[in-house]
Amino acid sequence: MFVLQDATAQIKLTQDTISCPIIGFTFGTTIPSNNLSSENGMYDLYKPPYLNFGLEASYKTKTNYLFSVDGVLTIGGDNLRDRNIRLGDVYTHDASPIVAGTNGTDANVTCYNRGLTFRLGIGKIFTLNDQNPNSGIVTRLFGGFMNQKTIFFMNDVNAPQLQGDYARLYDHSRFGGILTESIGFWYMSKDYNVVNIYVAFELTQCWSHSTRDYVIDYQMGLQGPDNNKYFDLIYGLKICWMIPLKGKTAYDYHLLY
Repeated sequence: MFVLQDATAQIKLTQDTISCPIIGFTFGTTIPSNNLSSENGMYDLYKPPYLNFGLEASYKTKTNYLFSVDGVLTIGGDNLRDRNIRLGDVYTHDASPIVAGTNGTDANVTCYNRGLTFRLGIGKIFTLNDQNPNSGIVTRLFGGFMNQKTIFFMNDVNAPQLQGDYARLYDHSRFGGILTESIGFWYMSKDYNVVNIYVAFELTQCWSHSTRDYVIDYQMGLQGPDNNKYFDLIYGLKICWMIPLKGKTAYDYHLLY
């Protein structure tokens, strides 16, 4: 009887949850809401969508909680709306207005938005498969700050009216606090070496104000301090490639009869 019992025993090998620091490289898109954001918010200033590039550092606990810090750079294309009106006398007043350079030719100015975001976050992974308990649905909450403004670029022709301190009159620099809710799918491969990604949908609320003492925007009717408070509701999709700083997979062993 003892021999028969030993012969039928089996070992069940189950992967264990791990705790480890994680470095992540993120990429995504951002689209501000038209109807739910303030007038002259990000949507009214810049044509969406915008691209996001970021770096994230997280710590994952054995109970699948996440503690994170990230930084994100947001870049739009040549997307400033109604620039001929907003910049006023910077443009010539002929049939085809241009920004005249110091040599009298078109400076070919491009105007795009750039944003910098810093956030702290907490989250939780809800396991869907016991065979891979480090993966599943992930929900997260972030809080932090964001600064965004207009950047002016031109060709080899100098246009001093949009350079140096003069550019600060027109760049709509704004700063404020943000709150982000995120839901997505978190996947860590069993060997933790190559395929470790998460994909998430994010909803961000931003409360901002101008950081400039003097603002010129003829579309907004501004030639002086901008004392307005702005609210932006922002949608985003993000994908992150993760590098867990963990050297070896952990397993639980169970003896079955």
